[in-house]
Amino acid sequence: MQTVSTLHSTLSNTTWLFFLAIGVWGLFRAIRGLGIDGSYLGAAVIGQLLFVLQAIFGFILWFGGRRVLLADPGMHMLYGTFALVFLPFVYLVWLRGDDSNRAMWIMGFATTFLFGIALRSIGTGV
Repeated sequence: MQTVSTLHSTLSNTTWLFFLAIGVWGLFRAIRGLGIDGSYLGAAVIGQLLFVLQAIFGFILWFGGRRVLLADPGMHMLYGTFALVFLPFVYLVWLRGDDSNRAMWIMGFATTFLFGIALRSIGTGV
């Protein structure tokens, strides 16, 4: 169980750094007047997969009895659930596959917001 805990902790650092990078990249692309391309969308999918992997490790820890070690387990689960559904919601429901410059602004802000959510989730899990 210690290995899963270490993986969950290490992957959380990877996740917030990754979302910081693609958030800045997305806002830079939006400032330059570019739209969403395959490279950016692929990076967003990789980021989403990082959150899915985090959730898998989190569930293993949760059902393994580690939930009592969390500072605020309810908020930690809420942030994790939000992180799982936010980016697909933004792209599939709000943007509906739009790849314009306006959509790039929205995705840039959404991924930057997820950077903050990842950091806040770490704060509730310590």
